[in-house]
Amino acid sequence: MENRVEELRKAKSMSQEEFARAIRVSRQTVSSIETGKYNPSLELAFTIADFFDQTIEEVFLHERGEKQ
Repeated sequence: MENRVEELRKAKSMSQEEFARAIRVSRQTVSSIETGKYNPSLELAFTIADFFDQTIEEVFLHERGEKQ
């Protein structure tokens, strides 16, 4: 699943460490989310979306399979 976490974090001029502290996770978790290696739990996704004052759909971009 693609996401806009890095883009939104940088728009706030925050480091991964600062953002991680703000949402109470490790910097490694933030890095893994930003690179798409880890999909956050629904609770964490809501926390991230709320932090950026966005909806989950605006932050996390789900790609549906092509219909045939």
